[in-house]
Amino acid sequence: MGLTNYLEVNINIKVEYSTMSLQKRLLSVILIITFIFFILLIRIFTLQVIQSQNLQIKAIDQWVRMLPLSANRGKILDNNGNILAISYTTYDLYFRSREIKNPVEVATYISNLLDLDFQKVYQKAMNTSVSENLVKLQLDESVASTILQKNFDGVYFSENIKRFYPYNNSLSQVLGYLTIDSEGQTGIESYYNNILKGTDGKYLTQSDVRGIKLNSSLNYYTEAIDGIDIKLNIDINIQLILENVLNQIVIDHNPKSVSAIVMDPNTSKIIALAISPNFDLNEVPRDDVSTLLTLSKNTTISDIYEPGSTFKIFTLACALSEGLTNENEHFYCPGYRIVDGEKIKCWKTTGHGDQTLIEAIQNSCNCCFMDLGLRIGKEKFYDYLELFGLGSKTGVDASGESSGLLLDENIVKNVDLVRIAFGQTVAVTQLQLLNSFCSIINGGTLNTPSFLDAYSEKNQSLYINNTTKKNRTVSSEISNKICELLVQSLSKTGDMSFIEGYKIAGKTGTAQKYGENGAISQGKYVSSFFGFINQDGANYALLLCVDEPSSGAYYGSVVAKPYAKTIFEEIIKYKNIKPFDSSINYKDFIVPNFINMDLNYAMQILEKENLYYEVDGEGDKVVWQFPKENTEVTRSTTILLKTN
Repeated sequence: MGLTNYLEVNINIKVEYSTMSLQKRLLSVILIITFIFFILLIRIFTLQVIQSQNLQIKAIDQWVRMLPLSANRGKILDNNGNILAISYTTYDLYFRSREIKNPVEVATYISNLLDLDFQKVYQKAMNTSVSENLVKLQLDESVASTILQKNFDGVYFSENIKRFYPYNNSLSQVLGYLTIDSEGQTGIESYYNNILKGTDGKYLTQSDVRGIKLNSSLNYYTEAIDGIDIKLNIDINIQLILENVLNQIVIDHNPKSVSAIVMDPNTSKIIALAISPNFDLNEVPRDDVSTLLTLSKNTTISDIYEPGSTFKIFTLACALSEGLTNENEHFYCPGYRIVDGEKIKCWKTTGHGDQTLIEAIQNSCNCCFMDLGLRIGKEKFYDYLELFGLGSKTGVDASGESSGLLLDENIVKNVDLVRIAFGQTVAVTQLQLLNSFCSIINGGTLNTPSFLDAYSEKNQSLYINNTTKKNRTVSSEISNKICELLVQSLSKTGDMSFIEGYKIAGKTGTAQKYGENGAISQGKYVSSFFGFINQDGANYALLLCVDEPSSGAYYGSVVAKPYAKTIFEEIIKYKNIKPFDSSINYKDFIVPNFINMDLNYAMQILEKENLYYEVDGEGDKVVWQFPKENTEVTRSTTILLKTN
C-alpha cells in the first residue's frame, strides 16, 4: 500500500471516530436535559396539585394575621325559662411585638392596669419571634376600652366568651363547667357540648414580611355561629328548695355528704337534683384538681350503695305480683330468722311479734321480707330485678353512670336471697333506685330518666325529648295497691297525718356501710327516704340520702324523713297544691322526758299517742332520746330511743 492510500484510510477512520463521539455526547446531553425537565415537571405537579392546598395555607399564614372570634355558647334554661347558664363577650389581649414602638411604655401601662408582672409583659412586648403574644384572657369590656383609648401600636383584642351561672352553687354537679377554652368539661355542659358550643369565626388582616399590618390591606371577617339554647326538665325553684333543706341537714347532722332527687314518676323527667358539698360554678377551684374532681362528681348516678329498707318496696311488689301474700296476712317476728344455719337479725332485735303485712311494712320488719324473699325464690326474684332495671344503666343523659351491682345469680344462696329481700347484698345508684321505684308507683312503666326537655335555635323548636318507655314492671292493680300500702306506712292509719290534708306515700331506709376490706364499718350508715305525692295534678317522687350522719342519730326515720317532709311542704306551697277535705284533728305532741324511763313504759306512752318510734339497743332503760324533751313535734315525727 502506498503512502497516499495509507493516509487516506487513517484520515477516514479519524473522521468517522470524531463524528460518532459527537453524536454520543449530544445524545447524552439531550437525555440529561429530558431527565431534568421530567423532574421539574414532577416537582411542578407536586407543588401545583398535590401540595397546593398546604402551600396556600402556609402562604396565607405568612402574609395574613388571624384573630379568633369565639361563638356565643347556647344558654341553658330551666323548664320555666329561667336562665341557668349564659355566655357574655369578653376580650383577649394580644401583642404584635413587631408593631410596638415603645415596649417599655406599653409593658408598664398594661402590667399596672391588669396587675401583671412587668418583666413577663415586657418580654412578650419584645418577643418578635412569633406573630402574636397572648397577654391576658377574658378582659371585661370596660377594661378593654380603657386600653384601646391609649392607641398603642401593636396592641390588639379578640372577642372571647365567658360563662356565667346566675345561681352560683346550684346544680354544680348537674350543669358542670367549661375548660379555659370554653369546651364542656363535666355535666350537661359536656354531654351536650356539640349542641351548645357553636362555630367560632375569624378576623384576618394582611401584613408584610415582618408581620406588620399593611395600611392598605384587606380585612377578612368570618362571622361566628352561636350555639343552640337547651331547656332542661329542671325547675330551679324546686332545686332551691332541695338545696336549702340539704344545707339544714348538714348543719343538724354533719354528714359526709347528702343528696336528693325529685323526679316526675310518670315520665322520669328529673325535676331537681342536689348534692352537698358543692362549689360555685363561677369560681371553679381549678388549682386543686383532687378537690374539683370530688366536688364535681354527680354521685347520684356514679356511686353505688346498699339501699337498705327502701329496697323492701321491690320485694313487696314481686310478692304481690306473684300472689304470694296479701295485706291481711300475719307474720311473726321474734327478732331473727335462721337461714342456711345462719342467724339473721331483724333491726329490732327484740322482735315485732305478730303483725299483719301492713304493720310489717310500717315496722319495716326484716323477718317479714325474708319470708317473702324465700317464697319468691332466686330465679323469679332475679327476673323481677332485671325487669326493674336493677343492675343496668338507666340510660340517663349524663356521663359516668354506673350500672349497680348484683351478685351472680349462680352463686346466690338462700342466706344471700333473704338479705337482698330487705336491701342488703345489693348495690344501686340513687337515680337507678328512684327510677325503678317510679315504675312501681306510676302504673308499671319503666322509663328512661332525662335532664333534657328540648333545644331550640332562634326560638324555633328543633327537638323535643319525649319520654322513652322501656318495659312494664307491675300491673296497674298492683301499682295502686302498693301506693295505698305506702301511704298507710307513712301515716300509720292512712289519715294523711304526715302532712295535714295531703296523701303522701313513703318508705324510710337505714343501711350500714362497708369498708374497703368488705367488713361492716361500725357507726357508718346511709339514712334515706323515698316518698311521692300525686295530688291536684302534681306528681313528684323524692329520694333523699344522708351519707354518714354524725349527730348520734342515724335511722332514716329520724335523719331523712323529717327533712323529706319539709321538702314536700315547700313543694306544696310553691305549686299551690290543694289539700283533700279532712275532718281529722291534727294535734302536735310535746315530747316528754324519756331518759331513765323503763323502755316498755316509754313505748306504751308513744303507742297510746299513735306515734312512730325507733329503739336502738337491747337494754330496758332509755338513756338517750331524739328529739329532746319539751320539743313540739307533729304526729308524723319518729321518736328515737336509745337504751343501755
